[in-house]
Amino acid sequence: MAVFAGVAHAVFRADARQPLHAGVPHAPEPDLLVVRAEAEQSRRQTRYEAADVVLAVEVVSPDSEERDRETKPLKYAAAGIPHFWLVEMAGENDRPAVHTYELDPVTNSYTNTGIYHERLKLTVPFMIDIDLTQIDHM
Repeated sequence: MAVFAGVAHAVFRADARQPLHAGVPHAPEPDLLVVRAEAEQSRRQTRYEAADVVLAVEVVSPDSEERDRETKPLKYAAAGIPHFWLVEMAGENDRPAVHTYELDPVTNSYTNTGIYHERLKLTVPFMIDIDLTQIDHM
């Protein structure tokens, strides 16, 4: 589990492939999720409550394109997860493109907040700055 220092000194934790207790049938398992630090009860924790999740990330793969692009975002929105990122390989060099979304509380659906090809630099939901052109060298 990685630790992120975020906005206003909040601390978040990232975990890969942990199921969500989301109150929806067939709860999804994000490729990466970021939760509030206090949500981590133990190192052996096997799932998180949707209310503790700040960000769900899906990496589109050829065998799950429809599920990653359509089904999972609907489930995350229904569970009230405030931020969602979709990562796809794009362009001639097959570099990651990150599509960022924020939950609209009125419609309970995600609104696109940006598409990042070379650099992912954000302050919401936490401060992050990643040079996407160097992803193969990290």
